[in-house]
Parts: sequence; C-alpha cells; structure tokens
Amino acid sequence: MGIVQRQGLRNTIISYIGLGLGFVNTALVLPNFLEPQQLGLTATLSTIATLYAQIAAFGFASVGIRFFPYFRNREAGHHGFLPLLLGVPLLGFIVVTVLYFAGEPLMLHWYADDAALLQPYYAWGAVLALFILLFSLQDAYLKGLYHTAVSSFIQDVVQRLLIVVGALLYARGAFPFSGYVLWYVGVNGTISLLLTGYSLYIKELHLRPTRAALRIKSLREMLSVGGFTLLGSLSGSIIMFVDTLMVGAQVNIAAAGIYGVAANISSALAIPARSLNKIAFPLLADYWKQQDMPRMADFYRRTTLLNTAIGCYLALGIGLNIDFIYSLMKTRYAEGTLVVLLLLGSRLFDGITGVNGLIVVTSPRYRYDLIFNSSLSVLTVALNWWLIPKLGISGAAVAAVIAQVSINLARTWFVWYSYRLQPFTWRIPLVLGIAAAAALAAWLVPLVHSLLITMLVRSVVLTAVYGVLLLLTRAVPEVNGLVQKLAGKLGFRNK
Repeated sequence: MGIVQRQGLRNTIISYIGLGLGFVNTALVLPNFLEPQQLGLTATLSTIATLYAQIAAFGFASVGIRFFPYFRNREAGHHGFLPLLLGVPLLGFIVVTVLYFAGEPLMLHWYADDAALLQPYYAWGAVLALFILLFSLQDAYLKGLYHTAVSSFIQDVVQRLLIVVGALLYARGAFPFSGYVLWYVGVNGTISLLLTGYSLYIKELHLRPTRAALRIKSLREMLSVGGFTLLGSLSGSIIMFVDTLMVGAQVNIAAAGIYGVAANISSALAIPARSLNKIAFPLLADYWKQQDMPRMADFYRRTTLLNTAIGCYLALGIGLNIDFIYSLMKTRYAEGTLVVLLLLGSRLFDGITGVNGLIVVTSPRYRYDLIFNSSLSVLTVALNWWLIPKLGISGAAVAAVIAQVSINLARTWFVWYSYRLQPFTWRIPLVLGIAAAAALAAWLVPLVHSLLITMLVRSVVLTAVYGVLLLLTRAVPEVNGLVQKLAGKLGFRNK
C-alpha cells in the first residue's frame, strides 16, 4: 500500500487539520455570528448549486477517474484528456443553466415562506454551481494523476479558512449579510483557480484538444458510462442533500440552518473515509484494469478495519461531549442534538461497511449501482416527506439513517455475491467491543460543574482506554506499526 500510505497519510493529516477548522467554523464562528435563518440560506444555496453542478457534469468527474489510466501519457499531454474532461460538462452547464433560470418561479414557490429571502441570491446559485463544477473536474483530474494532497489542502483547509475570514468580517460590520454570501461564492471560485494554478505548476495543465482522445476511448462509450454514473451519483446526492432542502421547504430555512450545523458536527466521521476515497478511486480503477482481485480484497479489508477504528473513536468523542459542543453556540442550535446522534450512527455504519460503493462504481457491473441509488433516493424522498412533518428535523435524520444503512447493506451484499469480496474479519467485532468498553469507561466519568472539565476528563479516559486496548489486542495492526515507528524515531527502540 505504498502510494496509498503516502497519499493517504498526507490526506489524513490535511483532513484532520480541516476537521479542526471545520469545528471552528461550525461550533465557534458561524453559529455565533450568523442566525439559523442565515446559515440555512447559505446551506440551501450550496446544496442547490452542488446538485446543479452534478447534473451539468454528466458524471464526467467519475468517468475521468475511471478512464484516465487508458489516457495516461505525460509526454503526449495525456492525449488531450483534460480538454475532453472539461468540455462536455461545460456544454452541459449551459443547458442546465437555461433550465435553472426557467425553473426559478417553481423553486421560489417551493420555499414560499422564505422566497423573499432566497430570491435575491438565486442568480448567484448559478455562479456557485460553475465554480463547484470546475473544482470537481480538476479534482478528478488530479486524482487520476495521484496528486490528491493539494486538492485536499485547498478544499479542507484553505476554503474553510477563507469562510472563517468572511464570517469575521461580516461580524465586524465590514459588509452586510449579502456581502457575506458573495464572499462565500467567491471562495469557491478562488479554490477552483488555485487548483488550476497547481496543475500549471506541476506542468500537467494540458489544455490543447487532440483527436487522439476520441480514438483511445470513444465519446459514445464515455457518455454512456457518464449517463449511468450521473444517475447513480445524482441519486446518491439526493440521499445526502435532500434532507437539507426538504427541511427548508417543509419547516423553514432557519430549521435547515439548525439541521445543517448538526450535520456538520457529525461529518467528522466522514473525514477519514473521504481522505481515503481520494486515492482509493483511481487505485481501484487500476485494480480492475489489471484484474488484480487479491490486492483489491486486501485493500477492502484493511481500509474497512481502519475506518471502523477511527470512526468509533470519533463517534464516541462527539457523542459523549455533545453538551459541551452545543454550549459553544447560541442556545437555539442545541435543538439539533438528537440529529447529531442519529447522523453519527449512520456515518459510523457507512465506515464499517467500507469502500463497497467505489468497488461497484469502478467494476464492470457499475450499472447496478444505479439501481441501488435510484431506488434508495425515491425511498429517501418519501421518508423525508412523511417524517419531517411528524418529527421535524429529527425526522430528516431518521430518514438519513434508514437510507445509509439500506444502501450499504445492498452494496455490501452485491459485492460479495458478484465478486466474493467482503470487508469483514474477526477484528471488526473486536474493535467494536473495545469501543463499547471505552465508551462505558468514559460515560462513567461523573459530571462536574464545568462542561469543559467534564469534556477533557471524558476525552482523556476514552483515548486512554481505547488506545491501550487497541495496542494490547493488536486489533488494528497498522496502529501498532505506527506506534512502533514513532517510538523508534523518539529513541525508544528495543535494544
């Protein structure tokens, strides 16, 4: 796992720096300087723009990673791959933009109670979508080149820092809230330009189109794969984002802001998997090309075990200290406490089932992923439509849990049935048992007058018990190996 370890370690370090910044954004800055309605507006605008960009891309971000191994040739400028990767989605963006503005009355009608709040920023949603589209395509290109650390740094660190700066400027009265929204849009444009600059710096910005690109892989084949990928990824995005949109429409945009903060807190569990997926996607594509099933099986098991170990620790750390986290915000945001706990459970289950989705998407049977995602997206919308009016924002979280568990069970079964690959070993229940023991030990810590002190003591107990038991049982060999390397560097090698 040489390249995975190098890039994965860099991505993990960057991602956890980003995690810290994300916590600052979520718990200290944005909820203190912005009202729930204002956070709900930016979350709604961002979600609409993300779906907009995804439709315009026509699945080419994933297609690019899947087919890049066939184009890879630096001396030949990768046979005009980058212009092809950018060209088709930009044409799609023009078409989707026409539909976006034609559908403005319908969209504003859906947000009837908050239409006056959303309408002034509707056009900026198109600009934001363009920036998101360009970033995702360039990120896919760099993934194919195995240059993933810089895009992680730009997205997880630079973007969050700039958003913090914007919030602080707004809080100090440098500009009105409308100025903050434009700042938010501009940040996304900035990170897209930074990726372009990096590609130029590493001399991989090959923008001259060539006919060779269409000879290596036909455009029809790429569009066919892209169409299926689009439907599958769009269904996946509906599963991920429809809760925010439907909370805003069925309750109000302020509730969407509260839900968004809760979702952001729980997103800490997605950081390890996201950093791994940046390198896993192109690596799995290469494994399929080489038909190297033993290495794929080993990769599947190792990454699942690591995701489980990290996910359990983060879920317990957040869940046990949720009162302290919400004490750092305006009181109203604490309405999302139950949402955080439910979403933590769903994200943990996602980590425990491993990279099943990436295996399906990169496999010869990638079309089946569309069946899973489209069926589940319909279920997700139906569950949200039914549960949000009954349970409010908690209903959206319950729907998300059902969706996440269902899609992962379906994909895990399909990968095993089709390729006899499964990610589970005896180490998984061992890690879960260790996590339960550590959770019990930390939960037994008595509450004191200070939430900060309680949080610190619980965190120390959790870390000590969890870490020691992992090392003693050798439940995760990579953890023992990392500790031995650190001990060696610090001069504690056995002599």
